[in-house]
Amino acid sequence: MTTIDHFLSNENGKGSFSAAIEPVLRIKPGTGETIGFETDDEVYDQLYEGKTLDQITAQINPVTGPVYVEGAEPGDTLAVHIHDIELTEFGYSVYLPSAGALAERMGQDQMARRIPVKNGKVALLDGVEVDALPMIGCIGTAPAEGEGSVVMPSFANGGNMDLTDAKPGSTVYLPVDVPGALLSIGDIHAIMSRGESSFVAIEAQGTTIVSVDLIKGVKHRAPRIETEDEWIFIGLGNPVQESIQRGYEDLFDFLVEDNGYSREDAYVVMSALAHSELGGPTGSEDPDPLHPFTAIGAVTVHRLPKSLLK
Repeated sequence: MTTIDHFLSNENGKGSFSAAIEPVLRIKPGTGETIGFETDDEVYDQLYEGKTLDQITAQINPVTGPVYVEGAEPGDTLAVHIHDIELTEFGYSVYLPSAGALAERMGQDQMARRIPVKNGKVALLDGVEVDALPMIGCIGTAPAEGEGSVVMPSFANGGNMDLTDAKPGSTVYLPVDVPGALLSIGDIHAIMSRGESSFVAIEAQGTTIVSVDLIKGVKHRAPRIETEDEWIFIGLGNPVQESIQRGYEDLFDFLVEDNGYSREDAYVVMSALAHSELGGPTGSEDPDPLHPFTAIGAVTVHRLPKSLLK
């Protein structure tokens, strides 16, 4: 188990990313000190008890925080190193009527199942047990104006992106738009299929353990993730074609501006080896109020093998 220097309980859960929310912790970046963000799945408890969405009293998808990072200023980038995600002993699979790509197949009957999670395994069905692959669904910093959603849409500072690569061993890079950055984390999953077709994963309460570094004077227009083997660029746009283009452009600029590729060389390499896929279904713009779980735009993911870097 990873040592936690600063523990933030899920009593610190908030309903948005906002500069108006007082920080619950102040830290210095670059010290290696760890922060444990405990998450909350009370919404899924209530759905499992048989409540419908309009009867829910808990905050949907709360994020724990925010954390003020000393020295962080607009125009910087926060590097959030994910060391571990500790899960409790069960999670949930939930279907909400009209939500997700399978809505027409599932119909109007709500579903909620409790899924055992124990000893690093997730028991999806009797006889179907898989390794837990815990990840962060919702992570971000506060926007310069207004509030960032914890459900949808995702936004330039992060939010509910639902990316399987936000996992232990990865670093998530987030733009800083306000003094202190104001980092918050929530929506832990025990395991999730890439793209989260059903709009939910195996939702699970847990504690994410991270440390934070600060990159001064560098700001990206969208989050990105670094794993052991890949750089991953997040596209946010509407329609989805714009999201794809923006993600590709960021990957291209990374090769040309940061790694010395010529434009032509970057084009050739990306044509062969830059793989793309849909990220989470939370979109990039506010959804139609009549269809609140229908994404407008989409989150996309664009992958660059580290082996290609000079």
